[in-house]
Amino acid sequence: MNKVIKTVGVFGKYHDRTVAEHILRLGEFLRGRQLKILFDETTAELFAKPMAPARARAVIGAEIDLAIVVGGDGTLLNVARDLAPHRVPIIGVNLGRLGFLTDIQADHMTTAIGKILDGDYQTENRLLLYAEIMRKGRIVHTANAFNDVVVTKGELARLIEFETYLDGEFVNSTRGDGIIVASPTGSTAYALSSGGPILHPSLEAIALVPVCPHTLSNRPIVVSSDCIVEILITGVANQRAHVTFDGQATFSLEDNDRVYVRRAETGVTLMHPSGRSHFEVLRIKLHWGRQLT
Repeated sequence: MNKVIKTVGVFGKYHDRTVAEHILRLGEFLRGRQLKILFDETTAELFAKPMAPARARAVIGAEIDLAIVVGGDGTLLNVARDLAPHRVPIIGVNLGRLGFLTDIQADHMTTAIGKILDGDYQTENRLLLYAEIMRKGRIVHTANAFNDVVVTKGELARLIEFETYLDGEFVNSTRGDGIIVASPTGSTAYALSSGGPILHPSLEAIALVPVCPHTLSNRPIVVSSDCIVEILITGVANQRAHVTFDGQATFSLEDNDRVYVRRAETGVTLMHPSGRSHFEVLRIKLHWGRQLT
């Protein structure tokens, strides 16, 4: 990344006051580096007195050169969707549990971020998904997703029925709990727990993972990220279904709705300390190679 960093946006875990002490320490460190700091509005609410100018999430991306997210993977997912159109690189500080994306530990935060600011880092470009819901020939909802777009059953334990198409070609019809359309980033999230494959982050691919299909031969498939995935909710009486985006936003579906998922025009750039290994992360987070006792 050749862009000179002058203004840093700081984003804390939503409505979690335990993050405040870490943000205070981070703010002092960044000011010591002669950097301007902006908070998003929800982060600013964590403090009784203004610690830095605050901006709405909708506009902050246009004013910052770098984003630092202090929280967990869920916080980073939320921020990344909003900042993607501005192509702002993101550093993640982990206060959560898994930390696939937020890979800097809070105790070593200033040391690791200092090295990155000094140019000792590696970048990773991640694919973002873009979804549209069409109802009666009209687009009624759009959303981005970093991990996955999931079509799933409603609150009742009933199967839903849907058809899947790729670039307009019919693939199959399914009765089950739903289907996950996952990016490589999302392949280690809900898709993994549903039996899907792990995709390397550098792959330009999308995984389609059925959730509890009634036909057991209905298996996950991986397709090019250039494909347009279409999921048609078939007209079954009293069917309840909805679509979720990264498990953080939802939209109710009706019979004959069509959910289109494709690769978004812009992706997400993550900045990591040098030497980060994706497979080391998998070994640690998924406990690969742990000695059996």
